[in-house]
Amino acid sequence: MNAPHAPKVAGIDPSLPSPTHTADPVTPPLAAPNSGVQDRLAGWVSDLTTLHELTERLVRTDTLDEALRELLRAGASLVGARRGLVALEPADGLGPVITVGLGLGHADLGQIETIPRGSASAGHLLDGLPEPDDEGRAGLPEPAGGRRADVTHPDIAGEADLDPRHREVAARLGFAASYAVPLDPFRATPRTTPGLSAIPPPAPGADGSGGGTGSPAGAVDHPAPGTPGVPGTTSVTDAPPVPGTGHGRDTAPAAAPSSGLTAAMGADGPSGRLGGAAWLYDEPAEPAERQRHLVGLYCQYAAAHIARLIELSRARAAVATVHEELLPTRLPRVPGVRLAVRHHPGPHGGGDWYDALPLPDGALGLSVGGVSGSGPSAVVAMGRLRASLRAYAVMEGEDPVAVLSDLELLLRLTEPARSATALFAYCEPGTRKVVLAGAGHCPPLLTGERRTEFVETTLSAPLGMLSCWEAPSVEVAPSSGETLLFYSDGLLHRTGEPMDRAFARLHTAAASAPKGVRGDPDAFADHVLRTVLPDGPAASAGRPSEDGAEDLVLLVAHFD
Repeated sequence: MNAPHAPKVAGIDPSLPSPTHTADPVTPPLAAPNSGVQDRLAGWVSDLTTLHELTERLVRTDTLDEALRELLRAGASLVGARRGLVALEPADGLGPVITVGLGLGHADLGQIETIPRGSASAGHLLDGLPEPDDEGRAGLPEPAGGRRADVTHPDIAGEADLDPRHREVAARLGFAASYAVPLDPFRATPRTTPGLSAIPPPAPGADGSGGGTGSPAGAVDHPAPGTPGVPGTTSVTDAPPVPGTGHGRDTAPAAAPSSGLTAAMGADGPSGRLGGAAWLYDEPAEPAERQRHLVGLYCQYAAAHIARLIELSRARAAVATVHEELLPTRLPRVPGVRLAVRHHPGPHGGGDWYDALPLPDGALGLSVGGVSGSGPSAVVAMGRLRASLRAYAVMEGEDPVAVLSDLELLLRLTEPARSATALFAYCEPGTRKVVLAGAGHCPPLLTGERRTEFVETTLSAPLGMLSCWEAPSVEVAPSSGETLLFYSDGLLHRTGEPMDRAFARLHTAAASAPKGVRGDPDAFADHVLRTVLPDGPAASAGRPSEDGAEDLVLLVAHFD
């Protein structure tokens, strides 16, 4: 049967042969990479992900204790241990000296501290002993400066040259091996290891094919990266190093820290080794080379973060010390009145003060106040105002209004950009007469068995707010056994409630004081803090809070 003819269409000659179509040349697909390289790449991705997650958790810590505990937890997960400890002892000798344990109580840490320092894992690192000869690490680069890069005791019971006390404590606490690394923000990775630091070329037969090169068929035109002797590729030994990761050629640890890390830590931050971290194994064991490398990288990042926290804690401690030195170290003893004070500075250093000054004729001057702002400048301004108020109180203490007027003039002339609140009381304990004047400060609270009431002294603006400051004075006569409370607004703010409720809370706390507490000003102050503050004594400790706790001052005067 004949095939049907194509229909004739005007302008088209069906007898012409159909044009031939040119097909694109078929490019052979790229050969699949070597399975060994794939495994290494997958391992790198996993390691980088782990380091990223651990360092993200670390940088969220904002106190030194939290950072050290997070370091121990992360290191334990990297080296496969359950317990550990970190000994913080900065090389500059400025402290702080801290030992924190993971899975170890205070008694356990005390026993570990009885191990001779030259034998304990962390003691090796803190003393900077030279690295001993180790046949199992032949060919590995020595640590910079002859200091230990890490210390391993894979079998404490089986090490003949180990101190007997070390073996005794290990047997008592139930650990059989230990691994320790230094905390040094400027220490480079001590060795080149498989993993994040180098890409070794695939070994012959690594893919299971048994071929001479270990590459799959068809991969000759696409050699693996880093294959020596092949143009267009980069050899591992010729690759430039990648800062901060250890990638590339094996280099000795840098002698000087990088300028970026130094700038991040601050010029006045701790330098050199900060301490050492050790992890304990329940059975004889030691971490693999990849684990050593990962924990080394992590500890280098952790040391930089800890160094910044150390610098911050030192700065806060210095501000707190200056603050405390600017305030009275002890309260005076005046017949007829007993005093107690509670002062807890905020985390940033505030400008609140208190004072108790003996005056002529057996009188007593009491003052509390606060300078606007926070930080070292506010602390210094507070010190100047308090010293000036003492001088004015000695000259004209009988007139509290005159004392605050002179203080206001001094503030406007010397600190025109600042304002301050103040309260000054001139007390005559023999006659139980108190004359008060306030400048925008919280009113004192007079409390006893029969009454608890605020003494209104806030009829004027703070110092430095008006061109001409004026305020009336108030006279009160406490009865025998009554107590007068002076406090800062930080006590009210730390309650976390509106001011009217905070005042009511303070009033209730004073009125509900037990009879046995009222006669002791120290016990009465502690009772007020426990009752007023939501967290009790913990809230009065002055530790940093998320919203920044203010200074807290509570001055108690009990009249006999």
